[in-house]
Amino acid sequence: MKVCDIAEKLSLKPLSLADSSREVTGAYIGDLLSWVMGRAESGDAWITIMSNVNIIAVASLSDVSCIILSENVEIDDETAKIALQKQINILKTSLTTYEASVFLSKVI
Repeated sequence: MKVCDIAEKLSLKPLSLADSSREVTGAYIGDLLSWVMGRAESGDAWITIMSNVNIIAVASLSDVSCIILSENVEIDDETAKIALQKQINILKTSLTTYEASVFLSKVI
Protein backbone atom coordinates (compact mmCIF):
# COMPACT_ATOMS: atom_id res chain seq x y z
CA MET A 1 0.00 0.00 0.00
CA LYS A 2 1.24 3.51 -0.76
CA VAL A 3 1.95 6.23 1.79
CA CYS A 4 -0.85 8.38 0.35
CA ASP A 5 -3.34 5.51 0.74
CA ILE A 6 -2.33 4.93 4.35
CA ALA A 7 -2.57 8.66 5.04
CA GLU A 8 -6.11 8.69 3.69
CA LYS A 9 -7.28 5.52 5.46
CA LEU A 10 -5.86 6.58 8.84
CA SER A 11 -6.62 10.32 8.44
CA LEU A 12 -2.95 11.20 8.86
CA LYS A 13 -1.89 14.82 8.47
CA PRO A 14 1.12 15.24 6.14
CA LEU A 15 3.94 17.35 7.57
CA SER A 16 6.41 16.50 4.79
CA LEU A 17 5.11 14.56 1.84
CA ALA A 18 8.06 14.14 -0.49
CA ASP A 19 7.08 10.85 -2.14
CA SER A 20 3.48 9.93 -1.41
CA SER A 21 3.58 7.03 -3.89
CA ARG A 22 6.25 5.19 -1.86
CA GLU A 23 5.14 1.65 -0.98
CA VAL A 24 4.77 0.66 2.67
CA THR A 25 5.59 -2.99 3.20
CA GLY A 26 5.67 -3.24 6.98
CA ALA A 27 5.90 -1.25 10.18
CA TYR A 28 8.34 -0.56 12.97
CA ILE A 29 7.58 1.15 16.26
CA GLY A 30 10.31 2.68 18.37
CA ASP A 31 11.68 5.82 19.96
CA LEU A 32 15.30 4.87 20.59
CA LEU A 33 16.96 6.09 17.40
CA SER A 34 19.92 3.72 17.45
CA TRP A 35 17.53 0.80 17.97
CA VAL A 36 15.39 1.88 15.02
CA MET A 37 18.47 2.26 12.80
CA GLY A 38 19.44 -1.32 13.44
CA ARG A 39 16.00 -2.90 13.23
CA ALA A 40 13.63 -0.98 10.95
CA GLU A 41 13.50 -2.42 7.46
CA SER A 42 13.37 -0.75 4.09
CA GLY A 43 9.76 0.04 3.25
CA ASP A 44 8.53 0.16 6.84
CA ALA A 45 6.28 2.87 8.21
CA TRP A 46 8.05 4.01 11.37
CA ILE A 47 5.79 5.09 14.24
CA THR A 48 7.43 7.27 16.89
CA ILE A 49 7.01 10.23 19.21
CA MET A 50 10.52 11.50 18.47
CA SER A 51 10.47 14.82 16.66
CA ASN A 52 13.99 16.19 16.50
CA VAL A 53 15.94 16.53 13.26
CA ASN A 54 17.77 13.25 13.89
CA ILE A 55 14.67 11.30 12.81
CA ILE A 56 15.49 12.38 9.25
CA ALA A 57 18.91 10.73 9.35
CA VAL A 58 17.50 7.55 10.90
CA ALA A 59 14.70 7.38 8.33
CA SER A 60 17.20 7.88 5.51
CA LEU A 61 19.64 5.26 6.79
CA SER A 62 16.85 2.76 7.43
CA ASP A 63 15.11 3.58 4.13
CA VAL A 64 11.68 3.63 5.76
CA SER A 65 8.74 4.68 3.60
CA CYS A 66 7.48 7.21 6.09
CA ILE A 67 7.60 8.43 9.65
CA ILE A 68 4.29 8.56 11.50
CA LEU A 69 4.38 10.84 14.52
CA SER A 70 1.80 9.70 17.05
CA GLU A 71 0.07 11.60 19.87
CA ASN A 72 -0.06 14.89 17.92
CA VAL A 73 3.71 15.32 17.99
CA GLU A 74 4.86 18.25 15.84
CA ILE A 75 8.11 18.96 14.03
CA ASP A 76 9.64 22.38 13.55
CA ASP A 77 9.82 24.10 10.17
CA GLU A 78 13.51 23.33 9.72
CA THR A 79 12.96 19.60 10.23
CA ALA A 80 10.10 19.66 7.69
CA LYS A 81 12.33 21.47 5.19
CA ILE A 82 15.17 18.97 5.60
CA ALA A 83 12.72 16.07 5.31
CA LEU A 84 11.50 17.37 1.96
CA GLN A 85 15.09 17.82 0.75
CA LYS A 86 15.96 14.26 1.80
CA GLN A 87 12.73 12.83 0.33
CA ILE A 88 11.41 11.68 3.73
CA ASN A 89 7.65 11.44 4.24
CA ILE A 90 6.46 12.57 7.67
CA LEU A 91 2.85 12.33 8.79
CA LYS A 92 1.16 12.83 12.13
CA THR A 93 -1.82 11.51 14.02
CA SER A 94 -3.59 12.24 17.27
CA LEU A 95 -3.76 8.49 17.94
CA THR A 96 -1.54 6.94 20.59
CA THR A 97 1.35 4.85 19.32
CA TYR A 98 -0.57 1.71 20.19
CA GLU A 99 -3.73 2.85 18.40
CA ALA A 100 -1.78 3.93 15.32
CA SER A 101 -0.04 0.56 15.16
CA VAL A 102 -3.32 -1.34 15.49
CA PHE A 103 -4.95 0.68 12.71
CA LEU A 104 -1.86 0.41 10.53
CA SER A 105 -1.79 -3.36 10.95
CA LYS A 106 -5.29 -3.52 9.51
CA VAL A 107 -4.37 -1.75 6.26
CA ILE A 108 -0.95 -3.13 5.33
